[in-house]
Amino acid sequence: EAATPYYYSTYETPFTQNGKTVTEDEIRLTDKPKIIIIGGGPNRIGQGIEFDYCCVQAAFAMKELGFESVMINSNPETVSTDYDTSDLLFFEPLTHEDILNVCERLNGGPFAKSEIRNPKSESGNLVKGVIVQFGGQTPLNLARGLQEAGVPIIGTSVESMDRAGDREQFRELLQQLKLKQPDNGIARNIAEARAIAKKIGYPVLVRPSFVLGGRAMEIVSDEEQLNHYMTHAVEASTIADAPILIDKFLDAATEVDVDCIADFPPLAASQIGKGEQPIRDAASGGRAIVIGVMEHIEEAGIHSGDSACSLPPYSLSHEIVEELKRQTRELARELRVRGLMNVQYAIKDNEIYVIEVNPRASRTVPFVGKAHGKPWAKIAAMVMAGKSLDELGIEEPPPPKHISVKEVVFPFSKFPGVDVILGPEMRSTGEVMGIDSTFEVAFAKAQLAAGTVLPMKGTVFISVREADKEAVIPIAKLLASCGFDLITSRGTHDALKRAGIKSKRLPKLAEGRPNIIDLMKNGDVQLIINTATKKGPETDEGKIRASAVINRVPIVTTLTGGLAVAKAIAALQKGGWDVKPLQEYHAGSRNDASQPS
Repeated sequence: EAATPYYYSTYETPFTQNGKTVTEDEIRLTDKPKIIIIGGGPNRIGQGIEFDYCCVQAAFAMKELGFESVMINSNPETVSTDYDTSDLLFFEPLTHEDILNVCERLNGGPFAKSEIRNPKSESGNLVKGVIVQFGGQTPLNLARGLQEAGVPIIGTSVESMDRAGDREQFRELLQQLKLKQPDNGIARNIAEARAIAKKIGYPVLVRPSFVLGGRAMEIVSDEEQLNHYMTHAVEASTIADAPILIDKFLDAATEVDVDCIADFPPLAASQIGKGEQPIRDAASGGRAIVIGVMEHIEEAGIHSGDSACSLPPYSLSHEIVEELKRQTRELARELRVRGLMNVQYAIKDNEIYVIEVNPRASRTVPFVGKAHGKPWAKIAAMVMAGKSLDELGIEEPPPPKHISVKEVVFPFSKFPGVDVILGPEMRSTGEVMGIDSTFEVAFAKAQLAAGTVLPMKGTVFISVREADKEAVIPIAKLLASCGFDLITSRGTHDALKRAGIKSKRLPKLAEGRPNIIDLMKNGDVQLIINTATKKGPETDEGKIRASAVINRVPIVTTLTGGLAVAKAIAALQKGGWDVKPLQEYHAGSRNDASQPS
């Protein structure tokens, strides 16, 4: 028998002992009802520790509700695989075969579908449910196969997940609710992709379906780029024969993430036993509460996992925020969400477009929990296990009195020479947050937490693409008023000169020295603002951006990010910041469902 509840499965040939055929098995089953949580597997770009936080909170919640909590994960470098996080821990490959073997072993045999109607009976299944919502895309991809094997999936149904993930069903859902989405189509070959892109107009956003972290997602500007994408990038999907999704790209739109918790009874089609919850009947009706509305700082086209964001929103009107909440509640109701749901929106010309709905935990849940001081993942897990929001005493939280800014952490220093320009494919590996009474100072704190020290004096190099030359003028003007010297590329220099802003023009890399790379090596540049005309490490721009990383010069590659940096510097020059414990920001708030977040 194992001294600690940390198990590995192995293949074994039965052997003979005392005339009996036996196998070694250290597990000692109890008759206590069990809930299994499937983790996210290895940390990687696109799927990080945020999902592991949610899995840990779910394990704590199941223990609190009296279940034996079981964690299955394949990553030893996480909190979820600490031996004391759950009652039972299985270090297993996250495949259908391995997960099902553990489920059936803990259940005492195959799942009896007829007995799930009455889970409290002595003859019922020992495993009362499996949670796939909290580990990212990996466990979601296993949900359908596990359900077909009789394993009860608790929380939002597999059918609802498919409805949100299948583009045709999703389009019908939005039409039914009279919600807008960008023009789009589905392609299964190059000819279909060309026809769809021609119909909706370039630029378009193309991506495989059923992937996480924006893998192989690109903004395509013409047919030549589309042909290249369809030839080289379609293998990123983990689902066989998955189609390519093509959306009209909303340039210069503001992106917003909205997280919510709902306790609607799941769709009947997925409820093993036809009509009853695997654990217990949910309260009739159900409702959805919005727990966080986060405005992205980077504009549309940057993956949400790579964009800084603010909670509450720093520039959206009250009317827009309330409409975002209304649409989110309607989506949760129609999808019969039970647990967490994340919706990504784009706002352009005061019109709201639904980009994506994910009826699962998102990577923003830990951030929202820290911003509010509430363990939202734990509360959602209790809801999935049969509790209602009313039973838990949970109401929709008011906007916090403070501003919380999430900033991401990139691995570029580990990959010298890589172009740091951001796009729709996720590249970050972690995140931090800053809290203050103003957006500007909270943003500055988040930058410091991410390892970026904003300069208070010195020289700023600005080089932007043609389309950004007018929009960069207010940023340059603010930095000049803060006492910075400006050095620029030729085109940006001419644009600032026309606006009456003084700057020094630098030669291109091939035109002479000292150039911008020389100045960075000498420590003569304190900040770079550069929006890409050309991408790739072999271009002059790519070499400049890579050199900035090597020489530890802060670099901003979007105008919205540049404006936020300039405002943060101006705010710090006026008064600096105060530092308080997190508990002081949350003093007086009720922390329902117990325990800090």
